[in-house]
Amino acid sequence: MLNSGRLLKVALPLALPGSLYLVSGRVFAAGENDKSDSSPITDELSLYTTPHSPVYSAKAEVGHVEKTVASLRKSAEPYTAWCQEKTSYALNKAEEYYTTMEPGINASVQTVRDTYEFLMNPPPEFYPSAGAVGFSAILGLYLANGGRVKRLLFPTGLMALSASMFYPQHTASLAKETKDKIYSLASQTRVFLEDLWKNKLPGKQK
Repeated sequence: MLNSGRLLKVALPLALPGSLYLVSGRVFAAGENDKSDSSPITDELSLYTTPHSPVYSAKAEVGHVEKTVASLRKSAEPYTAWCQEKTSYALNKAEEYYTTMEPGINASVQTVRDTYEFLMNPPPEFYPSAGAVGFSAILGLYLANGGRVKRLLFPTGLMALSASMFYPQHTASLAKETKDKIYSLASQTRVFLEDLWKNKLPGKQK
């Protein structure tokens, strides 16, 4: 009996694999369409559905400080615009004035530099001529007995005469420039007086 039991235990495992080969069956493979159709959608399952709650955007309330700052800014806007306008106007006027006066300033600076260089290295005939011009000024003051006009005209005329004798070229150029300036000033004065006279006429005012 023991031997027959042992033989059954040994024969069953050996016989079962062979019997499995004899069993026939069909296995159906699911296609791609079947897989896509049969797969459940997570949104349709009650376990994964989430209620769509409406989102409300809460508006931030404006505080007292913000209102005060806004009112101050609004009340200061006219003054700020006025200050900006006046500042830009002043800057434009300063720029125009500097542009107008720049040639004269540059000429004055150049004249001072030339005079300094001339005095540092004067020509040999400078001191005698300067002495003669100074003596003529003193002589003019001595001869100008009387009013203030004579005291102004006599020394100036004698100094100009002495300078013209020592420096004829410079005197000629200076006289030409003085003549042009006097002519320009006289023309401007004449135009101004004509305009003033025309405005005062009763026919023109009507």
